[in-house]
Amino acid sequence: MPKILEIVKILKSKKNILDIILVRGWVKTRRDSKLGISFISIHDGSCLNSLQIIAKKKNIKNYSNEILKLNSGCSIEVLGTVVKSIGKKQKYEVLAKKIKVLGLVKNPEKYPISSKNHTLEYLREVAHLRPRTNIIGAITRIRNTVSYAIHRFMYEKGFYWISTPIISTSDAEGAGKTFLIYTEYLKNQKISYSKTKFFGKKTFLTVSGQLNAESYACALSKVYTFGPTFRAENSNTTRHLSELWMVEPEMAFIDLKKIIHFSEKMLKYIFQFVLLERYEDLKFLSRKNSSIITRIENFINTKMKVIEYSDAIEILNQEKKYSNFLWGQDLSIEQEKFLSNEYFNSIVAIKNYPKSIKAFYMRINKDKKTVSSFDIITPEIGEIIGGSQREERLKFLDKRIKECKLKKEEYWWYRDLRKYGTVPHSGFGMGLERLVCFITGMKNVRDTIPFPRSRNQAEF
Repeated sequence: MPKILEIVKILKSKKNILDIILVRGWVKTRRDSKLGISFISIHDGSCLNSLQIIAKKKNIKNYSNEILKLNSGCSIEVLGTVVKSIGKKQKYEVLAKKIKVLGLVKNPEKYPISSKNHTLEYLREVAHLRPRTNIIGAITRIRNTVSYAIHRFMYEKGFYWISTPIISTSDAEGAGKTFLIYTEYLKNQKISYSKTKFFGKKTFLTVSGQLNAESYACALSKVYTFGPTFRAENSNTTRHLSELWMVEPEMAFIDLKKIIHFSEKMLKYIFQFVLLERYEDLKFLSRKNSSIITRIENFINTKMKVIEYSDAIEILNQEKKYSNFLWGQDLSIEQEKFLSNEYFNSIVAIKNYPKSIKAFYMRINKDKKTVSSFDIITPEIGEIIGGSQREERLKFLDKRIKECKLKKEEYWWYRDLRKYGTVPHSGFGMGLERLVCFITGMKNVRDTIPFPRSRNQAEF
Protein backbone atom coordinates (compact mmCIF):
# COMPACT_ATOMS: atom_id res chain seq x y z
CA MET A 1 0.00 0.00 0.00
CA PRO A 2 1.59 3.34 -1.04
CA LYS A 3 2.10 6.05 1.55
CA ILE A 4 -0.45 8.85 1.50
CA LEU A 5 1.57 12.04 1.89
CA GLU A 6 0.69 15.71 2.23
CA ILE A 7 2.47 18.08 -0.12
CA VAL A 8 4.33 19.79 2.73
CA LYS A 9 5.91 16.45 3.72
CA ILE A 10 6.96 15.71 0.14
CA LEU A 11 8.57 19.11 -0.38
CA LYS A 12 10.37 19.02 2.98
CA SER A 13 11.75 15.51 2.52
CA LYS A 14 15.54 15.21 2.76
CA LYS A 15 15.67 12.08 0.63
CA ASN A 16 16.54 12.31 -3.05
CA ILE A 17 13.90 9.80 -4.14
CA LEU A 18 10.98 8.49 -2.13
CA ASP A 19 8.98 5.31 -2.60
CA ILE A 20 5.80 5.28 -4.62
CA ILE A 21 3.34 7.60 -2.91
CA LEU A 22 -0.27 8.74 -3.12
CA VAL A 23 -1.04 12.46 -3.06
CA ARG A 24 -4.39 14.23 -3.31
CA GLY A 25 -5.28 17.83 -4.02
CA TRP A 26 -6.86 20.45 -6.22
CA VAL A 27 -5.54 21.58 -9.59
CA LYS A 28 -4.14 25.09 -9.75
CA THR A 29 -2.85 25.07 -13.31
CA ARG A 30 -2.20 22.69 -16.20
CA ARG A 31 0.01 23.19 -19.21
CA ASP A 32 0.62 20.71 -22.00
CA SER A 33 3.56 20.09 -24.32
CA LYS A 34 3.48 18.83 -27.87
CA LEU A 35 5.36 15.75 -26.70
CA GLY A 36 2.33 14.35 -24.90
CA ILE A 37 3.33 15.55 -21.44
CA SER A 38 1.16 17.58 -19.05
CA PHE A 39 2.53 19.59 -16.15
CA ILE A 40 -0.15 19.79 -13.47
CA SER A 41 0.28 21.99 -10.40
CA ILE A 42 -1.78 20.88 -7.39
CA HIS A 43 -2.23 22.09 -3.82
CA ASP A 44 -3.75 20.49 -0.73
CA GLY A 45 -3.62 23.34 1.81
CA SER A 46 -0.80 21.82 3.85
CA CYS A 47 1.61 24.57 2.79
CA LEU A 48 1.96 27.61 0.56
CA ASN A 49 3.69 25.80 -2.28
CA SER A 50 2.11 23.64 -4.95
CA LEU A 51 3.39 20.28 -6.15
CA GLN A 52 4.11 19.66 -9.81
CA ILE A 53 2.76 16.44 -11.31
CA ILE A 54 4.32 15.12 -14.52
CA ALA A 55 1.71 13.21 -16.52
CA LYS A 56 2.96 11.44 -19.65
CA LYS A 57 0.48 10.25 -22.23
CA LYS A 58 2.25 6.91 -22.63
CA ASN A 59 1.88 6.17 -18.89
CA ILE A 60 -1.59 7.50 -18.10
CA LYS A 61 -4.54 5.57 -19.54
CA ASN A 62 -7.08 8.39 -19.12
CA TYR A 63 -4.71 11.06 -20.45
CA SER A 64 -6.73 12.05 -23.53
CA ASN A 65 -10.28 11.74 -22.20
CA GLU A 66 -9.78 13.16 -18.68
CA ILE A 67 -6.34 14.65 -17.96
CA LEU A 68 -6.50 17.08 -20.90
CA LYS A 69 -9.83 18.33 -19.53
CA LEU A 70 -8.47 19.24 -16.09
CA ASN A 71 -8.68 22.89 -15.12
CA SER A 72 -8.33 25.04 -12.03
CA GLY A 73 -10.32 23.65 -9.11
CA CYS A 74 -10.60 20.01 -10.20
CA SER A 75 -9.67 17.46 -7.54
CA ILE A 76 -7.40 14.52 -8.34
CA GLU A 77 -5.58 11.62 -6.72
CA VAL A 78 -2.10 10.82 -8.01
CA LEU A 79 -0.13 7.61 -7.65
CA GLY A 80 3.49 8.17 -8.57
CA THR A 81 7.15 8.42 -7.71
CA VAL A 82 8.78 11.45 -6.14
CA VAL A 83 11.81 12.55 -8.15
CA LYS A 84 14.19 15.51 -8.02
CA SER A 85 12.89 18.34 -10.13
CA ILE A 86 14.86 19.63 -13.09
CA GLY A 87 13.23 23.04 -12.75
CA LYS A 88 14.29 25.69 -10.23
CA LYS A 89 10.84 26.45 -8.82
CA GLN A 90 10.57 23.24 -6.80
CA LYS A 91 12.90 20.67 -5.25
CA TYR A 92 10.74 17.65 -5.98
CA GLU A 93 7.98 16.69 -8.37
CA VAL A 94 5.89 13.58 -8.88
CA LEU A 95 6.17 11.36 -11.94
CA ALA A 96 2.62 10.05 -12.24
CA LYS A 97 1.84 6.40 -12.81
CA LYS A 98 -1.89 6.78 -12.36
CA ILE A 99 -4.21 9.76 -11.99
CA LYS A 100 -7.76 9.44 -10.73
CA VAL A 101 -10.09 12.37 -11.30
CA LEU A 102 -12.21 12.82 -8.17
CA GLY A 103 -14.21 15.91 -9.05
CA LEU A 104 -14.45 18.09 -12.14
CA VAL A 105 -15.33 21.79 -12.18
CA LYS A 106 -18.58 22.24 -14.01
CA ASN A 107 -18.72 25.34 -16.20
CA PRO A 108 -15.00 26.25 -15.78
CA GLU A 109 -15.63 29.70 -17.25
CA LYS A 110 -17.89 30.44 -14.26
CA TYR A 111 -15.56 29.05 -11.60
CA PRO A 112 -15.36 31.88 -8.99
CA ILE A 113 -11.76 31.15 -7.97
CA SER A 114 -9.88 31.09 -11.25
CA SER A 115 -6.09 31.27 -11.41
CA LYS A 116 -6.11 35.06 -11.88
CA ASN A 117 -5.68 37.49 -8.99
CA HIS A 118 -8.78 38.49 -7.04
CA THR A 119 -9.35 41.36 -4.64
CA LEU A 120 -9.97 40.63 -0.96
CA GLU A 121 -13.33 42.38 -1.27
CA TYR A 122 -14.37 39.97 -4.02
CA LEU A 123 -13.12 36.95 -2.08
CA ARG A 124 -15.40 37.84 0.85
CA GLU A 125 -18.34 37.34 -1.52
CA VAL A 126 -17.23 33.74 -2.13
CA ALA A 127 -16.02 32.94 1.39
CA HIS A 128 -16.80 29.24 0.91
CA LEU A 129 -14.21 29.01 -1.87
CA ARG A 130 -11.66 31.65 -0.88
CA PRO A 131 -9.49 29.27 1.25
CA ARG A 132 -8.32 27.84 -2.09
CA THR A 133 -6.34 31.01 -2.72
CA ASN A 134 -2.75 31.46 -1.56
CA ILE A 135 -3.49 34.51 0.57
CA ILE A 136 -6.44 33.07 2.52
CA GLY A 137 -4.65 29.73 2.82
CA ALA A 138 -1.64 31.47 4.35
CA ILE A 139 -3.81 33.49 6.76
CA THR A 140 -5.71 30.36 7.81
CA ARG A 141 -2.53 28.43 8.59
CA ILE A 142 -1.17 31.38 10.57
CA ARG A 143 -4.44 31.73 12.51
CA ASN A 144 -4.26 28.03 13.37
CA THR A 145 -0.65 28.37 14.52
CA VAL A 146 -1.48 31.43 16.64
CA SER A 147 -4.33 29.53 18.33
CA TYR A 148 -2.08 26.54 19.01
CA ALA A 149 0.66 28.82 20.37
CA ILE A 150 -1.82 30.41 22.80
CA HIS A 151 -2.94 27.03 24.16
CA ARG A 152 0.65 25.81 24.35
CA PHE A 153 1.85 28.92 26.16
CA MET A 154 -0.97 28.71 28.68
CA TYR A 155 -0.33 25.01 29.30
CA GLU A 156 3.39 25.60 29.84
CA LYS A 157 2.57 28.38 32.34
CA GLY A 158 0.28 26.12 34.37
CA PHE A 159 -3.07 27.55 33.26
CA TYR A 160 -6.31 25.62 33.07
CA TRP A 161 -8.60 26.11 30.09
CA ILE A 162 -12.14 26.91 31.24
CA SER A 163 -15.07 26.56 28.83
CA THR A 164 -17.21 29.55 29.83
CA PRO A 165 -20.84 29.67 28.65
CA ILE A 166 -21.87 31.19 25.36
CA ILE A 167 -25.39 31.71 26.75
CA SER A 168 -25.18 34.40 29.42
CA THR A 169 -27.56 36.28 31.70
CA SER A 170 -25.46 39.44 32.03
CA ASP A 171 -23.51 41.90 29.95
CA ALA A 172 -19.96 41.71 31.30
CA GLU A 173 -19.09 45.14 29.95
CA GLY A 174 -22.32 46.78 31.07
CA ALA A 175 -22.59 48.40 27.67
CA GLY A 176 -25.85 46.83 26.51
CA LYS A 177 -24.48 45.79 23.11
CA THR A 178 -25.67 42.20 23.34
CA PHE A 179 -27.66 39.77 21.21
CA LEU A 180 -30.83 38.85 23.08
CA ILE A 181 -31.80 35.18 22.64
CA TYR A 182 -35.31 34.51 21.37
CA THR A 183 -37.18 31.24 20.93
CA GLU A 184 -39.02 30.46 17.72
CA TYR A 185 -42.61 29.18 18.01
CA LEU A 186 -44.89 27.86 15.28
CA LYS A 187 -48.45 29.13 15.55
CA ASN A 188 -51.02 28.47 12.84
CA GLN A 189 -48.16 27.68 10.45
CA LYS A 190 -46.85 31.20 10.94
CA ILE A 191 -43.58 32.01 12.68
CA SER A 192 -43.72 34.43 15.54
CA TYR A 193 -40.97 35.45 17.95
CA SER A 194 -41.34 35.85 21.68
CA LYS A 195 -38.88 36.42 24.48
CA THR A 196 -37.76 32.98 25.50
CA LYS A 197 -39.15 31.40 28.68
CA PHE A 198 -36.76 28.52 28.30
CA PHE A 199 -34.32 29.78 30.94
CA GLY A 200 -36.89 31.70 32.96
CA LYS A 201 -35.11 35.01 32.34
CA LYS A 202 -33.53 37.10 29.63
CA THR A 203 -30.45 35.50 28.13
CA PHE A 204 -27.80 36.80 25.76
CA LEU A 205 -24.96 35.62 23.58
CA THR A 206 -21.87 36.28 25.65
CA VAL A 207 -19.74 39.36 25.08
CA SER A 208 -17.00 37.97 27.31
CA GLY A 209 -16.20 34.94 29.43
CA GLN A 210 -14.27 37.07 31.90
CA LEU A 211 -16.67 37.14 34.85
CA ASN A 212 -17.10 33.37 34.76
CA ALA A 213 -13.35 32.85 34.37
CA GLU A 214 -12.75 35.04 37.45
CA SER A 215 -14.70 32.59 39.61
CA TYR A 216 -12.37 29.78 38.55
CA ALA A 217 -9.27 31.94 38.96
CA CYS A 218 -10.39 32.49 42.54
CA ALA A 219 -10.12 28.74 43.07
CA LEU A 220 -7.54 27.39 40.57
CA SER A 221 -5.31 30.52 40.53
CA LYS A 222 -4.52 30.55 36.79
CA VAL A 223 -7.17 29.96 34.15
CA TYR A 224 -8.13 31.16 30.68
CA THR A 225 -11.07 30.96 28.32
CA PHE A 226 -10.71 30.88 24.55
CA GLY A 227 -13.76 30.94 22.33
CA PRO A 228 -16.31 32.96 20.39
CA THR A 229 -17.88 36.12 21.78
CA PHE A 230 -20.61 38.29 20.30
CA ARG A 231 -21.07 42.05 20.03
CA ALA A 232 -24.24 43.68 18.71
CA GLU A 233 -22.39 46.84 17.74
CA ASN A 234 -23.82 48.79 14.85
CA SER A 235 -20.33 49.12 13.38
CA ASN A 236 -19.31 48.50 9.81
CA THR A 237 -15.57 49.04 10.09
CA THR A 238 -12.40 47.12 9.26
CA ARG A 239 -11.83 46.46 13.00
CA HIS A 240 -15.20 45.16 14.19
CA LEU A 241 -17.03 41.86 13.94
CA SER A 242 -20.32 40.70 15.45
CA GLU A 243 -18.79 37.28 16.13
CA LEU A 244 -15.16 37.21 17.20
CA TRP A 245 -12.76 34.96 19.09
CA MET A 246 -11.19 36.02 22.37
CA VAL A 247 -8.54 34.60 24.68
CA GLU A 248 -9.10 35.77 28.25
CA PRO A 249 -6.58 34.79 30.95
CA GLU A 250 -7.43 35.43 34.61
CA MET A 251 -4.81 35.15 37.38
CA ALA A 252 -5.18 35.31 41.14
CA PHE A 253 -2.65 37.04 43.41
CA ILE A 254 -1.23 39.43 40.78
CA ASP A 255 -1.55 43.16 40.19
CA LEU A 256 -1.61 45.46 37.15
CA LYS A 257 2.15 45.58 36.67
CA LYS A 258 2.43 41.79 36.60
CA ILE A 259 -0.48 41.24 34.22
CA ILE A 260 1.00 43.75 31.76
CA HIS A 261 4.32 41.90 31.94
CA PHE A 262 2.51 38.60 31.41
CA SER A 263 0.71 39.92 28.31
CA GLU A 264 4.06 41.03 26.84
CA LYS A 265 5.55 37.58 27.43
CA MET A 266 2.54 35.92 25.80
CA LEU A 267 2.73 38.12 22.69
CA LYS A 268 6.46 37.47 22.29
CA TYR A 269 5.93 33.74 22.66
CA ILE A 270 3.22 33.76 19.97
CA PHE A 271 5.33 35.85 17.60
CA GLN A 272 8.37 33.60 18.02
CA PHE A 273 6.28 30.49 17.45
CA VAL A 274 4.66 31.89 14.29
CA LEU A 275 8.03 32.97 12.89
CA LEU A 276 9.35 29.47 13.46
CA GLU A 277 6.37 27.53 12.13
CA ARG A 278 4.93 29.79 9.42
CA TYR A 279 7.87 31.73 8.03
CA GLU A 280 7.11 30.84 4.40
CA ASP A 281 3.54 32.08 4.75
CA LEU A 282 4.75 35.31 6.39
CA LYS A 283 7.32 35.78 3.64
CA PHE A 284 4.58 35.41 1.04
CA LEU A 285 2.34 37.92 2.79
CA SER A 286 5.23 40.37 3.17
CA ARG A 287 5.09 40.93 -0.59
CA LYS A 288 2.10 43.17 0.11
CA ASN A 289 3.36 44.53 3.42
CA SER A 290 7.15 44.39 3.63
CA SER A 291 7.25 45.44 7.29
CA ILE A 292 5.35 42.56 8.91
CA ILE A 293 8.33 40.30 9.66
CA THR A 294 10.55 43.18 10.75
CA ARG A 295 8.06 44.65 13.20
CA ILE A 296 7.41 41.21 14.74
CA GLU A 297 11.14 40.65 15.19
CA ASN A 298 11.62 44.16 16.62
CA PHE A 299 8.95 43.58 19.25
CA ILE A 300 10.45 40.23 20.24
CA ASN A 301 13.87 41.82 20.74
CA THR A 302 12.84 44.96 22.64
CA LYS A 303 11.04 45.71 25.89
CA MET A 304 7.47 46.89 25.42
CA LYS A 305 6.93 50.56 26.18
CA VAL A 306 4.40 51.19 28.98
CA ILE A 307 3.02 54.70 29.50
CA GLU A 308 0.35 56.36 31.64
CA TYR A 309 -2.93 57.49 30.10
CA SER A 310 -2.07 61.01 31.27
CA ASP A 311 1.26 60.84 29.42
CA ALA A 312 -0.58 59.76 26.27
CA ILE A 313 -2.79 62.85 26.59
CA GLU A 314 0.27 65.11 26.84
CA ILE A 315 1.85 63.50 23.77
CA LEU A 316 -1.36 63.93 21.77
CA ASN A 317 -1.74 67.56 22.84
CA GLN A 318 1.67 68.32 21.36
CA GLU A 319 0.18 67.55 17.94
CA LYS A 320 -1.89 70.31 16.39
CA LYS A 321 -4.66 68.00 15.19
CA TYR A 322 -5.11 66.59 18.71
CA SER A 323 -4.37 69.77 20.70
CA ASN A 324 -7.92 70.02 22.05
CA PHE A 325 -7.97 66.49 23.44
CA LEU A 326 -9.12 66.59 27.06
CA TRP A 327 -8.27 64.32 29.98
CA GLY A 328 -11.12 61.88 30.50
CA GLN A 329 -11.86 61.24 26.85
CA ASP A 330 -11.31 57.82 25.31
CA LEU A 331 -8.69 57.41 22.63
CA SER A 332 -9.93 57.14 19.07
CA ILE A 333 -8.48 54.65 16.59
CA GLU A 334 -6.71 57.53 14.84
CA GLN A 335 -5.05 58.59 18.10
CA GLU A 336 -4.07 55.01 18.92
CA LYS A 337 -2.52 54.65 15.48
CA PHE A 338 -0.64 57.93 15.89
CA LEU A 339 0.88 56.77 19.18
CA SER A 340 1.85 53.31 17.94
CA ASN A 341 2.58 54.07 14.27
CA GLU A 342 4.27 57.45 14.43
CA TYR A 343 5.29 58.40 17.95
CA PHE A 344 6.57 55.05 19.25
CA ASN A 345 6.65 53.06 15.99
CA SER A 346 5.98 49.96 18.04
CA ILE A 347 3.47 48.12 20.18
CA VAL A 348 2.76 50.17 23.32
CA ALA A 349 0.77 49.63 26.52
CA ILE A 350 -1.27 52.49 28.01
CA LYS A 351 -2.34 52.13 31.64
CA ASN A 352 -4.49 53.78 34.33
CA TYR A 353 -7.42 55.10 32.31
CA PRO A 354 -10.14 57.32 33.80
CA LYS A 355 -12.81 55.22 35.53
CA SER A 356 -15.56 57.02 33.60
CA ILE A 357 -14.58 55.31 30.33
CA LYS A 358 -13.88 51.85 31.72
CA ALA A 359 -15.95 48.90 32.96
CA PHE A 360 -17.32 48.53 36.49
CA TYR A 361 -15.10 45.58 37.48
CA MET A 362 -11.77 47.43 37.19
CA ARG A 363 -9.96 48.29 40.43
CA ILE A 364 -10.21 51.90 41.58
CA ASN A 365 -6.82 53.55 42.07
CA LYS A 366 -5.89 55.68 45.10
CA ASP A 367 -6.65 58.90 43.20
CA LYS A 368 -10.31 57.73 42.94
CA LYS A 369 -10.32 59.03 39.34
CA THR A 370 -8.57 56.24 37.47
CA VAL A 371 -8.71 52.47 37.39
CA SER A 372 -5.89 49.90 37.22
CA SER A 373 -6.48 49.18 33.56
CA PHE A 374 -4.39 48.86 30.43
CA ASP A 375 -4.73 48.62 26.67
CA ILE A 376 -2.07 47.32 24.31
CA ILE A 377 -2.16 49.04 20.94
CA THR A 378 -0.33 48.07 17.78
CA PRO A 379 0.69 49.92 14.61
CA GLU A 380 -2.07 50.04 11.99
CA ILE A 381 -4.55 47.89 13.95
CA GLY A 382 -4.88 49.79 17.23
CA GLU A 383 -6.02 48.01 20.39
CA ILE A 384 -5.57 44.22 20.50
CA ILE A 385 -5.56 43.68 24.28
CA GLY A 386 -7.64 45.28 27.01
CA GLY A 387 -7.25 44.30 30.64
CA SER A 388 -7.08 45.35 34.26
CA GLN A 389 -6.58 44.44 37.85
CA ARG A 390 -10.06 43.43 38.98
CA GLU A 391 -11.81 45.15 41.87
CA GLU A 392 -11.54 42.64 44.73
CA ARG A 393 -13.04 44.94 47.42
CA LEU A 394 -16.81 44.47 47.77
CA LYS A 395 -17.44 48.03 48.99
CA PHE A 396 -15.76 49.57 45.94
CA LEU A 397 -17.34 47.07 43.56
CA ASP A 398 -20.84 47.86 44.81
CA LYS A 399 -20.18 51.55 44.41
CA ARG A 400 -19.06 51.08 40.80
CA ILE A 401 -22.08 48.89 40.00
CA LYS A 402 -24.31 51.71 41.24
CA GLU A 403 -22.34 54.41 39.36
CA CYS A 404 -22.65 52.42 36.14
CA LYS A 405 -26.42 52.05 36.72
CA LEU A 406 -26.27 48.26 36.72
CA LYS A 407 -28.56 45.98 38.69
CA LYS A 408 -26.80 44.76 41.81
CA GLU A 409 -28.94 41.63 42.09
CA GLU A 410 -27.80 40.41 38.66
CA TYR A 411 -24.22 40.24 39.94
CA TRP A 412 -24.98 38.42 43.21
CA TRP A 413 -22.70 35.51 42.38
CA TYR A 414 -19.90 37.84 41.18
CA ARG A 415 -20.18 39.74 44.48
CA ASP A 416 -19.90 36.43 46.36
CA LEU A 417 -16.31 36.11 45.10
CA ARG A 418 -15.55 39.27 47.11
CA LYS A 419 -17.36 37.95 50.20
CA TYR A 420 -15.72 34.57 50.46
CA GLY A 421 -11.93 34.68 50.44
CA THR A 422 -11.37 37.58 48.08
CA VAL A 423 -7.90 38.03 46.57
CA PRO A 424 -6.20 40.53 44.26
CA HIS A 425 -6.54 39.21 40.71
CA SER A 426 -6.07 40.46 37.17
CA GLY A 427 -6.76 39.51 33.58
CA PHE A 428 -7.25 40.68 30.03
CA GLY A 429 -9.00 39.93 26.77
CA MET A 430 -7.20 39.63 23.45
CA GLY A 431 -9.03 39.59 20.12
CA LEU A 432 -7.71 36.79 17.92
CA GLU A 433 -8.74 38.42 14.63
CA ARG A 434 -6.99 41.72 15.39
CA LEU A 435 -3.86 39.88 16.48
CA VAL A 436 -3.87 37.89 13.23
CA CYS A 437 -4.35 41.17 11.34
CA PHE A 438 -1.21 42.59 12.96
CA ILE A 439 0.82 39.44 12.24
CA THR A 440 -0.31 39.04 8.62
CA GLY A 441 -0.53 42.69 7.64
CA MET A 442 -4.21 42.42 6.74
CA LYS A 443 -6.20 45.65 6.98
CA ASN A 444 -9.62 44.09 7.61
CA VAL A 445 -10.56 41.60 10.33
CA ARG A 446 -13.04 40.00 7.91
CA ASP A 447 -10.08 38.50 6.09
CA THR A 448 -8.77 36.75 9.20
CA ILE A 449 -11.85 34.70 10.14
CA PRO A 450 -13.35 32.00 7.88
CA PHE A 451 -16.94 33.27 7.74
CA PRO A 452 -17.21 36.87 9.02
CA ARG A 453 -20.34 38.03 10.80
CA SER A 454 -21.04 41.74 10.90
CA ARG A 455 -23.86 44.22 10.38
CA ASN A 456 -26.02 42.97 7.44
CA GLN A 457 -23.54 40.15 6.83
CA ALA A 458 -24.44 36.59 7.83
CA GLU A 459 -23.99 34.62 4.62
CA PHE A 460 -22.80 31.02 4.39
